[in-house]
Amino acid sequence: MKSLTLQLLILTLSLPTICLAESSPNVILIFADDLGYGDVNCFAEQCPFATPHLDQMAREGAMLTNFYVPTPYCAPSRATILTGRYPFRHTVVNNPAPDAGLNNFGLPQSEVTIAEMLQAKGYATACYGKWHLGHQEEWLPRTQGFDEYYGILYSNDMFPVQLVEQEEVVEYPVVQATLTQRYTDRAINFITQHQEEPFFLYLPHAMPHKPLAVSDDYYTPETPNDLYGDVIAELDSDVGRLLDTLKKLSLDERTLVIFTSDNGPWYGGCTGGLRGMKGKTWEGGLKVPFIARMPGVIPGQVRNSSIAGTIDLLPTIAALTGAEVPADRTIDGRNILPMLQDSDAPSPHDAIYGMQGQRLATIRSGDWKLHVRNPGPLRFHNLSEKELEEYIDPRGPDGVILLAPFEQARPTEHPGLTTGDAPTEMMLFDLSRDPGEQINVAAKHPQIVKDLLAKFEAVEQEFPEFEKPANDYLFAIPPGKPRPLMRLIGGELRYDRIPKSQEKYLKKAISK
Repeated sequence: MKSLTLQLLILTLSLPTICLAESSPNVILIFADDLGYGDVNCFAEQCPFATPHLDQMAREGAMLTNFYVPTPYCAPSRATILTGRYPFRHTVVNNPAPDAGLNNFGLPQSEVTIAEMLQAKGYATACYGKWHLGHQEEWLPRTQGFDEYYGILYSNDMFPVQLVEQEEVVEYPVVQATLTQRYTDRAINFITQHQEEPFFLYLPHAMPHKPLAVSDDYYTPETPNDLYGDVIAELDSDVGRLLDTLKKLSLDERTLVIFTSDNGPWYGGCTGGLRGMKGKTWEGGLKVPFIARMPGVIPGQVRNSSIAGTIDLLPTIAALTGAEVPADRTIDGRNILPMLQDSDAPSPHDAIYGMQGQRLATIRSGDWKLHVRNPGPLRFHNLSEKELEEYIDPRGPDGVILLAPFEQARPTEHPGLTTGDAPTEMMLFDLSRDPGEQINVAAKHPQIVKDLLAKFEAVEQEFPEFEKPANDYLFAIPPGKPRPLMRLIGGELRYDRIPKSQEKYLKKAISK
């Protein structure tokens, strides 16, 4: 009798968790860093990389082929994907950087993230990877709705590159070649641990942001100039590992998995024929791949070309999970679940916008894109081979040398188109006919320019006065060393833990 009573008690206590899990789907958000539109094979026929697991994910789910980030660089894009708001609302318009004088700001505590929204509904939450929304105490991940954090608090080319667990530094310097694998291992453990309750897993990978690093399992020494391809192969494989875990644990049909990127590619990546790259508001900087998969909810083989963006993920996840969207503020995103279920579903947006720094820069409405402000020329680092090959940064801690991965820094082929009409203000492109933004047709369509400009200016009226962060260095650059050089080639290698893909650089440095 006592045994039967105990069994009934255990069953009763477990019912709320089981019911909650069944009615509240899990969500996994995979956010690559500097992954180009053409870096995923199914988005571009000329993609130079094989991505079989992502391609399979797309066949089993939905691809959005006109999906946008609000800025062509890291932190503002990351704040938007978590809040559903444009950068001029959440106010993260710069990249926090401990070595660049931008040290004391982050995502305001007043903002509500996807993690906080789902945490309030009983979800377990975790973030493993690049945070980049503030690296001081008041802006760390666990203040923004995450139960667990493990990763680097900013970009992997900013110094010091420290691995943080919860709020403590647990590794310095970081063996970056193991990051993709370790983040995925953590993710799989989290999924397994929380398989009986709803969870939200945010997985913002460090790659393929420079400096590139890949585990020995995926390094191909026979193609030493294709380190970028090795990195993509490992990312793709680890997406497959996550999907296999969901199937093994019978979580497949109650887990929404999303894969996208924070902006276009830097050197080495592919835009799939789009103009520009990371850092510029050309299509190559703002348009990113997007795949979503959830068997039974998303039917598969969906390929939707209506416009959408990272602003839409918070309200879409809210609609799927039954969570409450914050009602005390403007949420710029909309529920795009219909677009994930039907290739012909229209966009909920009349227009979508792109920013550059503190200013609104572009508007896309239907097939038309208007550059109201000059996107500027494409940026190149004009560094000699001697500069790149011989550069060594003296700031490393004991047992560490910071040096240039030469093959990573050479911009032998730009990832985006460099041709087309010279950049000017008020450039209009018909993206249905000219996805590479080659021919400015503003003069031929003055009424379209006028209509788009009116919408643009109406949004711009909502812009606040931005406070300039205090110029404060946590970790200053060495005197006489150009910051662009460091940003492009920076890396930290330990004498005692060097992956095969980096050994030649260590030998070169020691010999000097």
